[in-house]
Amino acid sequence: MIMTYSEKQDLLRPSIFSEQAEDIEVSFEFFPPKTEKMEETLWQSIRKLAPLNPPMVSVTYGAGGGTRERTHNTVERILKETSLTPAAHLTCVGATKGEVDDVARAYWDIGVRHIVALRGDMPKIGEKYCPHDGGYNNAADLVAGLKKIGDFDISVAAYPETHPDSINVVEDVDNLKRKIDAGADRAITQYFFDTDIYFRFMDKVLAAGIEVPIVPGVMPVTNFKMAKSFSARCGTSVPKWLEKLFSGLEDTPDIRRHVASMVTAEQCQRLARGGVKNYHFYTLNRAELTYTICHILGIRPHGVSND
Repeated sequence: MIMTYSEKQDLLRPSIFSEQAEDIEVSFEFFPPKTEKMEETLWQSIRKLAPLNPPMVSVTYGAGGGTRERTHNTVERILKETSLTPAAHLTCVGATKGEVDDVARAYWDIGVRHIVALRGDMPKIGEKYCPHDGGYNNAADLVAGLKKIGDFDISVAAYPETHPDSINVVEDVDNLKRKIDAGADRAITQYFFDTDIYFRFMDKVLAAGIEVPIVPGVMPVTNFKMAKSFSARCGTSVPKWLEKLFSGLEDTPDIRRHVASMVTAEQCQRLARGGVKNYHFYTLNRAELTYTICHILGIRPHGVSND
């Protein structure tokens, strides 16, 4: 019997985009600008992404607290000039408990209620972490301290491929549990490229009795060489298939962006098929690629229908 074309098509796996996931929420991370030009780019990106109605947008904090003032200024401007909910990153590095508490109180006083509480990295790349004299020892300690100051909504970090300073995954998950037990409301993961890594990590998280949301961190890749170098430092594995996709595209940024949008959209759709509906995008202060991915996922500006 000869099969018709339609019958053959029915046997093929449907596109992951054939049915868009519902109830997806996306949040965005930005970093505080260093120059006037970077400031302009940041605010163009914020205005572009704001209509997608994220539940929050986070603003990073430099190693050793190096961007403290710029982080505060960016968070305050978001609070004053937009309807977005800003989440300020705060670390333990390079400050006493009193100094960190003062920063937290200053955020509370201007109306910031969401903090991303992190241990942080030392100012020098590769330098072994050492708590500041009189400072918070780690992120769990910081979370407990913040809860004494105010009823902050607190996010912490999680590492599907284990933090570089952890001995093994068991220690890493135990550390995450300590942060949750100290009062954190959710965790946001380090970015990853293989969705199976996230799901295997979630098996371990649930087995440890951790029940708060674990939001996948998603980083679209346009500069593969830079992403590979950064991934080596933070412990994120880079699949061979991803390297092959970007091979030969070093001098074609437009094509790299097309590839990045489809790869990242597929990653999110695979997560959605596994029941994961919240994603945190590391935007690198660039809106177009993140906005494109959100569009592919069916996320539209507030008030615009998908029909």
